[in-house]
Amino acid sequence: MRVDFNVPMEGGVISDDRRIRASLRSIRSVLERGGSVVLMTHLGRPEGTGFEVEYSVQPVAKRLAELLSDAAPRGVTCVGESCVAPEALKAVEALPPGGVLLLENLRFEKGEKKGDTTFAAALAKLGDFYVNDAFGTSHRSDASMHAVPLAMRAEGKSTCAGYLLDAELEFLIARIAQAQKPFTAILGGAKVSDKLPTILNLMQKVDRIIVGGAMAYTLLKAQGISVGASRVEDGLVEKSRELLALAAQRGCEIMLPVDHHCATAFNADCARKICTQSIDEGWMGLDIGPATIARFGEAIRTSHTVVWNGPMGVFEMPPFDAGTRAVAQAAIEATKRGGVTIVGGGDTAAAVEEFGLATQFSHVSTGGGASLEVLEGKHLVCLDAIDSAATALG
Repeated sequence: MRVDFNVPMEGGVISDDRRIRASLRSIRSVLERGGSVVLMTHLGRPEGTGFEVEYSVQPVAKRLAELLSDAAPRGVTCVGESCVAPEALKAVEALPPGGVLLLENLRFEKGEKKGDTTFAAALAKLGDFYVNDAFGTSHRSDASMHAVPLAMRAEGKSTCAGYLLDAELEFLIARIAQAQKPFTAILGGAKVSDKLPTILNLMQKVDRIIVGGAMAYTLLKAQGISVGASRVEDGLVEKSRELLALAAQRGCEIMLPVDHHCATAFNADCARKICTQSIDEGWMGLDIGPATIARFGEAIRTSHTVVWNGPMGVFEMPPFDAGTRAVAQAAIEATKRGGVTIVGGGDTAAAVEEFGLATQFSHVSTGGGASLEVLEGKHLVCLDAIDSAATALG
């Protein structure tokens, strides 16, 4: 089973186990039916030249064992310094029904990132079935995502989506394709360059696109509005002007901030003030202001479908988290009214988790880059390698 246990670590301690918890249903499903599970994941960005202790999955195995203490009383095995070492193969062969083995970091091997078929064939020998439950890496053609299931299919073995991947596809593809209107997309984050393809794709589907975060300042500058010392991608100002014109032509409303919570430096202790419309020279916008919060909130609360990718400001640094919190609350109100609310992965998922609100949306994605590519309208190549992207484990 390919999982995405690429969790943040601080001093060898997992600081957010959300991705581990997200795959528990698929793992438990196998264990409850008497099967054993061999798990594959990457962690961090090792060089690919062998074992690196700081990127070992041993802390992940320990946390997984705690989360599965009732379903896997024998714990979680993790052996050797390579996922294809002889001791790993022996551990797989000795795995009893109900056993769980977590292979060492896939990216310790160069073949993983290269999609190497020889490396994939070695991994394919470690299982009788292949389950993709790693949405967070489903936009990559790494060996464990693409070549391994192809190798297993060539041997007549079954491959399928896990419950996590199935849920991600249901919300990010099926629900969006069948979205009830009003349909609102909320986009934020640092760079408009990261979201240009998403805006172009979504403006054909949604009624309005709400834009916050630093990316809004490039669009505001394209409208001739002064943004002070705020972060701007100057090379994209003209492209942003064309984008705004195209949205108007297609009848898609682009909602930009009308006021801003500003500071003189990037820290919480410096001078702060609210700037209306334009931002004064020497000041930078770090969050949306109260008038914008009210305006965005009304649009979100009255929507039947909401897709959100990107925070409204520097949510990690109060008081500049107010805009992101307010947008989250408005989306939750839309959920309570019967709407479908989908939160993209990455910083957005981290924000709602930090706020303690993650369970109050229809769906919170585990994949940052993967969810963004789906919203851009791109095809996830790994889906071609499994028997059915629509059939969950079971």
